[in-house]
Amino acid sequence: MNGPVFILKGNIVYSKDQNELSICEHGYLVCRDGQVDGVYQTLPFRLGGNPIHDFGDCLIIPGLVDLHIHAPQYSFRGLGMDMELLEWLETNTFPEEAKYESLEYARKAYQIFADNMRRSATTRACIFGTVHRSATLLLMDMMEKTGLDTMIGKVNMDRNCPDYIIEETEESAGETLEWIRDVLHRKYKNTRPILTPRFTPSCTDELMEELKKLQMRYGLPLQSHLSENQGEIAWVKELCPWAGFYGDAYDRFGLFGADCPTVMAHCVYSGEQEIERMKENGVFIAHCPESNMNVSSGIAPVRTFLERGLRVGIGSDVAGGSTENLFRAMAHAVQSSKLRWRLTDDSLEALTAEEVFYMATKGGGAFFGKVGSFEKGYEFDAVVLDDSRLKHPQPLDVRNRLERMIYLADEREIRAKYVKGKEIDLT
Repeated sequence: MNGPVFILKGNIVYSKDQNELSICEHGYLVCRDGQVDGVYQTLPFRLGGNPIHDFGDCLIIPGLVDLHIHAPQYSFRGLGMDMELLEWLETNTFPEEAKYESLEYARKAYQIFADNMRRSATTRACIFGTVHRSATLLLMDMMEKTGLDTMIGKVNMDRNCPDYIIEETEESAGETLEWIRDVLHRKYKNTRPILTPRFTPSCTDELMEELKKLQMRYGLPLQSHLSENQGEIAWVKELCPWAGFYGDAYDRFGLFGADCPTVMAHCVYSGEQEIERMKENGVFIAHCPESNMNVSSGIAPVRTFLERGLRVGIGSDVAGGSTENLFRAMAHAVQSSKLRWRLTDDSLEALTAEEVFYMATKGGGAFFGKVGSFEKGYEFDAVVLDDSRLKHPQPLDVRNRLERMIYLADEREIRAKYVKGKEIDLT
């Protein structure tokens, strides 16, 4: 029973599983030494005397987890949404990411990103940088100062991208090694490296072999893209004829779950073999519904993933997605699943508010460990939501207030935010 204790009071809402919310109205959420000590309707006598932060009628939820976001793309969010993925990369993404060779530009752009992430409801995130080692370190420095817990990657690309941003294979592997060493030397408390081959079309077999060596040497996780777009999938078949399916092109190098913790974004067109391999290997799926709509990729069969027991979280995928606001991502997940059910596959029922809330908290949080719930022993990530701005004439229970927040909330509703038991400065 050692360690500092503080207590939040309010309407506490969290997920134990994907189908049901746990709600404790006007209850007490206890933090001890950065972890959840318990949720109580009546505060036990033994906890008397500890500081209580009374948030009245506010909702208290676990911090939201963004499993897939591109920091350098934040600068052009909401632009160029009339193209499909591969054209969008060539026209928007690569020219913008090339600018991060300049640390002056990177500092200006990443400060905007870091400030907005700090003020959002997100407490954990998997973040793509660019191919530039120095700019990626700068991003990590800035995110460390926010207090958020993040995994950030230096991107690797040694083929099929413009000359102004491509790396030689040895250069890409060598710069990644030096980046890892730099990160370890800086001894961040909240910021960790994650290997980041952009996707199979941009990485040669030789580079993937080198990344596996680094993964084994340093025990790193990995993030990338998978089965997002039909043209991309056809391209992978041409580049990797030896692969049984897209995910197999990662798995052949030992970079697809199992002993390499992996999060793959999208999985819109994952077939039976790919789904089964992801389940076997424990690969996490980052569902990015707005991005899949904006760049005309499609609608992922998330109901299938959940029913099959795969690990599924939510990603904003800025700038394919237009906002870092994960409440909007949850709403888009429900809305897109309804379109899939109505228009293409009525065997897959639409997602519920309970399910997408689980995905945005405990589902994605599992990639970071015991994260995303208020069950005892989980890391204490919490967001306090004040929905008084959202006026309504009728009485609403806590569950309905949370559902409204999924569709209507943004940073204006955030009253307080905690990561691993430490309060984040929202000013």
